Amino acid sequence: MLPTHHRYEYSMIDRRPVYDWPGGKRLAFYIGTNVEYFAFGAGTGSDPAFGSAGRQTQRNYAWRDYGHRVGIWRLFDLLDELKLPAAHNLSSLMCDYRPEIVERMRARGDEIIGHGRTQSERQGSMWEADEARMVAESTTTIEAAYGQRPYGWMGPGMSHTPVTIDVLQEAGYKFVMDWCADDQPFWMKARAGRILCVPYPLEVNDSVTLLFRQQTARDFADMIVDQFDEMLEQSVERPLVCTIALHPMTMGQPFRLGLLANALKHIANHPQRERVWFTLPGQIADHCAALAPGIVSGS
Repeated sequence: MLPTHHRYEYSMIDRRPVYDWPGGKRLAFYIGTNVEYFAFGAGTGSDPAFGSAGRQTQRNYAWRDYGHRVGIWRLFDLLDELKLPAAHNLSSLMCDYRPEIVERMRARGDEIIGHGRTQSERQGSMWEADEARMVAESTTTIEAAYGQRPYGWMGPGMSHTPVTIDVLQEAGYKFVMDWCADDQPFWMKARAGRILCVPYPLEVNDSVTLLFRQQTARDFADMIVDQFDEMLEQSVERPLVCTIALHPMTMGQPFRLGLLANALKHIANHPQRERVWFTLPGQIADHCAALAPGIVSGS
């Protein structure tokens, strides 16, 4: 027998019950940014010169810091212009070292997703007690700075231990976003109950596209438009979630920003935008939790 997991059962999307999002809409759309804090010269992280994890130097630290000093503010302005909400996968150390960014998120009314303390560590290498302390520390720090605790989680580097689902559910988290297995939310089993998985893109993700696959910003902008248009058409048959993943040090660069703006304007100004629920992952999770048992996969 091959190793497997016991978190969810296999389910075919065309054999599930059909339901609606609020207002009878079928396509939920949200933007997720990754606003992360890194150690200087230590730990893990991507290198823009090599397109993969590399040795930690002042070069890649400064590139990430560009996202904090410049890129995120350009993304905020673009989202304000288009009147689009956003969810932010937030390293809790941002609350200590970059509080101005967290304040802008709060002023916009955006949603915070727990994302560990820093991207320089991976919870997937932690013992359970250490992981539980890290989750508790991150949650408390964000709640103190933001005024409300996060109920969604994405592990740093999307890393998990065999008990991460259990640790998060027992810490009061309602949903996770790093099991990229579906275009609909689905329930996952935890040892003390269950937790929802809200779709998040590993594919339509600027870091994966630009750094690891070494495609262009124009490729990524085309991906955004193509993903949205296809999912809008498919959502006639069933509810779907369309998500765009952004990092401020990548798409916040001037030569990429205009392409991103054009792609998001295509969505925000779409002639059929009345069919789209512009939302946040926490609202998606709340809607699914309120549906009758047997509607959402795994319930």
